Amino acid sequence: MKNRKQRARRSVRRKQSKGRYRRTNNKAPRTLRQYLSKSRQFQETWDSVAHVISKMRSGRVSLRKAAREFSVDPDQVITLGRSALRKRNGRYVATKTDRLLRVLTILGSKGKKKIATRDSRQASLFGSHWAAVQRYLQIGDDAHLMKFNDKRVVDASGKRHRLLTNLKELNRLASAGVLSFESMYAGGMR
Repeated sequence: MKNRKQRARRSVRRKQSKGRYRRTNNKAPRTLRQYLSKSRQFQETWDSVAHVISKMRSGRVSLRKAAREFSVDPDQVITLGRSALRKRNGRYVATKTDRLLRVLTILGSKGKKKIATRDSRQASLFGSHWAAVQRYLQIGDDAHLMKFNDKRVVDASGKRHRLLTNLKELNRLASAGVLSFESMYAGGMR
């Protein structure tokens, strides 16, 4: 009788340890290489988690509403984006800034390339630049674009990337069909 109980406990421990291993496999990526080594499904989930947290921060939306909008399980957002969330009065709210990895597609004179940034402020700066580029291409207003004249985005490895504001280069890339709003995030390059 005693041996059966011991065997049952051992099998439960084995199952628990297997479960723990599976959870650590879905750890938050810290570099572009780690992000790219994950499955496409995980990359899409990770991008959605970052979008949910950004939506919670900018729109003052609850976790459940933001997660529903991006078709992600709120528990997955809590698990993967824990460092960007705080509990206030029993509810999860996004912190002012976060250090979650975001893979973005930056414009250069040679076209688009992927970079990873670990600062939500850098990602926000990049998003504002992209909106200014789109505004210039759609209505020809370059005033917003000139605000980014000497600005740079710092990637996860500390390398600084200049934001493209040269109007001739932007027109050339646009006529080549390289620029579209969907291509801002790395998923647009797939």
